[in-house]
Amino acid sequence: MTPPGKLFGVGMGPGDAGYVTLRAREVVLEASLVAHFAKKGRRGHARTIADEAIGTAGREMALVYPVTTEIAVADPGYGAAITAFYDEAAEAIARELAAGTDVAVLCEGDPFFYGSFMHLWRRLRGRFSVEVVPGVTGMSGCWSRAGVPITWGDDVLTVLPATLAKDDLVRRLGTTDAAVIMKLGRNLPKVRAALIEAGLIERAVFVERGTMHGEIVCPLAEKADDEAPYFAMVLVPGEGRRL
Repeated sequence: MTPPGKLFGVGMGPGDAGYVTLRAREVVLEASLVAHFAKKGRRGHARTIADEAIGTAGREMALVYPVTTEIAVADPGYGAAITAFYDEAAEAIARELAAGTDVAVLCEGDPFFYGSFMHLWRRLRGRFSVEVVPGVTGMSGCWSRAGVPITWGDDVLTVLPATLAKDDLVRRLGTTDAAVIMKLGRNLPKVRAALIEAGLIERAVFVERGTMHGEIVCPLAEKADDEAPYFAMVLVPGEGRRL
């Protein structure tokens, strides 16, 4: 009987192929099947990083989201579609693992930090052997390229999804020393308003496509429009103890 394969969640880093770890390269090159998440009609960002960093060849499996931004996350239709998608994707991978195939799932940033891989991991971890290969997060890539030390001394860092209500953003910004606000997109006007209300707009730094081609870094207060892609975030550096 063929022993089952192993599932790998592989962090591919924030975008620059030079930030892919040695372990990530090794796993992707040795895996029998490479899977990657993608929007319909497009290659996934993690797969694009692999192109530049590793040049993967062989068998691939595209895990194509049924919806992305077409439906609001709070809409019941979104949850139903995405849950069914993860169920089906997990079973497709389970069939490969059961047949003895090692499967590497490519992940933007780190697999366990707001990653789609976590939903596969939750469904498969009790059935198969799993290894998670950590990756450089998008936020660390952004603050490094922006030249913004994010925490000093005893600063407390809070990571906030921009999808929160404005009042929640204001409240949480008011109780932390430093912040990273992710998942900007169409939420940038709300985030800007929350930062103004919290008195932090002058410290806020906007980073678009950090470590990638077309990277933009600027003070948020100087950004004239409210346009932001998915790969954008706002950094609010701490002002703690400096020695």
